[in-house]
Amino acid sequence: MKKNLLIAQSGGPSPVINSSLRGVVEAAKAFPGKIGTVYAGWHGIEGVLKEELLDLSAQDEDEISLLRNTPAAGAIGTCRYKIKSNQKEDFERVIAILKAHNIGYFLYNGGNDSMDTAHKVAKLAQERGLDTIGIGVPKTIDNDVGDSEFKIIDHTPGYGSVARYWSHIVQNAEEENRGSYPADPVLVLQAMGRKIGYIPAAARLADPKREMPLLIFLAEGKLSMENMADIINDKLKERGRAVVVLSEGCEVGDLGFTKDSFGHAQFGASQTTVQQALVNYLNANGIKAKGSARGQTFGTDQRDTAIYASTVDLDEAYRVGQKAVLLAVNGEGGYMSTILRENGLIYQVRYDKVPLEKVANSERFFPAEWITKCKADVTDDFVKYCRPLIGEDWPSVPMINGRQRFTQFKPLFANKKLPEYVLEAYRKK
Repeated sequence: MKKNLLIAQSGGPSPVINSSLRGVVEAAKAFPGKIGTVYAGWHGIEGVLKEELLDLSAQDEDEISLLRNTPAAGAIGTCRYKIKSNQKEDFERVIAILKAHNIGYFLYNGGNDSMDTAHKVAKLAQERGLDTIGIGVPKTIDNDVGDSEFKIIDHTPGYGSVARYWSHIVQNAEEENRGSYPADPVLVLQAMGRKIGYIPAAARLADPKREMPLLIFLAEGKLSMENMADIINDKLKERGRAVVVLSEGCEVGDLGFTKDSFGHAQFGASQTTVQQALVNYLNANGIKAKGSARGQTFGTDQRDTAIYASTVDLDEAYRVGQKAVLLAVNGEGGYMSTILRENGLIYQVRYDKVPLEKVANSERFFPAEWITKCKADVTDDFVKYCRPLIGEDWPSVPMINGRQRFTQFKPLFANKKLPEYVLEAYRKK
């Protein structure tokens, strides 16, 4: 019997998250005998709980096509609402929504926590006797989903684009520093990445031959402020200037940061930044060159710029969306669609599946062997791993009257069938 499909997404977005969404919508159309209407949870699982289901099947085909080059989460929204194990009413509400709207396929696009939610919903649906298949679609710019052996997933959609972003940002910063270093010999750039160093590590792609005075500090290096300052001063003595990329998760003292509902540190909402703390320390204690240190913190533009998206990343994001639908229509519930790299000189991947229970709340770490002994750089092995992910060309972003043309969905929602609901975490105690 024909069933409807519901997709939702959560957590921080990426430049290619909508390419996965497009993959899901267009693949679903290939199975008219199995899949009826395709809905999107408006702002993730929050929209599902509120019964706010955007009808994607009713949208213009051109708008669906534009998803490829529409970054971030504006098309269907995201959230940072996590249904915790003790929130029984929230889980029951999700099941009621699935039942009321004849949802046979529930797809959740996100990172580690999202895969945990997808797993719990799929399991509960089975326990309640619903004929609903739960599938995970991977996404995170941090590249921290999976395992450190890269057997669960080789890399997550979104990471290749943020790696490309940093390869270009550092090239631009090098031009700036090379010209202005008599006054500003140290330029410190802060990258996203919490405690996982894949994002700042990608800065090395800007200079694979190691010709720049580039230093990369990962949180995994566990260097103190004093250690980093000493290494920077050594570089100043050697080259007269330094371009520094450091992770937002480097330990430099209390930054007064807050945490989101997942329990993750929100470095972008902190009272100060790692970059500013390091710049202040360098200037207060003196640097071994004339002039001063200055810095810049890069925020959500790392995950919401269409023009920096990797064409490889865009294609792979689309295909994991397609793969998720193929798993669903084949009755293979309880899995996440995944990307696995083939061995050999030529970069090739295959699209496979991995059990949700295996990936739920998994966390990949940056391999220690990819950090140089001085802990101020990454190795050539990392460059070999990352280089194919950023692609060769610029993406083709449509423009109208000088403005980027992004997807604009019509506010067409499914009719509500259940009473209004207040999410458990938002209730007054």
